[in-house]
Amino acid sequence: MVPVTAGSEQLTRAMQSLEAAFLIGVEGVTEIWLVRHADCYQQMNDRTDPPLSELGRDQAALLAGRMGQVELAAVYSSPYQRAMETAKAISYDVRVDDRLVEMELEVNDDGTLDFREPPSDVVERMTAVVDEIVTGHPGQRVVAVSHGAAIMAYLTDVLHLEPGHLRMYPYYTSISVVRALGDRRMVGALGDVAHLE
Repeated sequence: MVPVTAGSEQLTRAMQSLEAAFLIGVEGVTEIWLVRHADCYQQMNDRTDPPLSELGRDQAALLAGRMGQVELAAVYSSPYQRAMETAKAISYDVRVDDRLVEMELEVNDDGTLDFREPPSDVVERMTAVVDEIVTGHPGQRVVAVSHGAAIMAYLTDVLHLEPGHLRMYPYYTSISVVRALGDRRMVGALGDVAHLE
């Protein structure tokens, strides 16, 4: 461990400066809570646009309980049924945005996935919707319910990683926080599922 030789006042200023660099406690910062939809795959009958499973409805209820403890300016959602049901558990006033949809993919006969949409296209549309949210809700907290691969592509870009280098997959109803001010974006949380525990 490296000893800290500065006095407490200098150390406090240094920590405040570091926090400000990551948009923590900075006035005017917008928080975008990127939420992956709840489970829809257990007992799934509809492959095109499945509703939430029983487990998914329970997850959405737990998420809603957590969201009820914070002030939200707006809730946005992908138009897919699983995302809309998750969003409506949080708020009846849901703004639908088609750019929050999942990365276009194909399920092969062997159960593997082929992604048909380039990550750069996903990043472009996710960035556009987040930028509009930031412009429309300066200094506020907003939820955007989306999908696993789309959220991962966007977070990878914010973290300045190459596509495919973010070694995590957001679990159902997980919350990943992006802080935004002007054109600056910082990740504040990745895949938080404390509400499910």
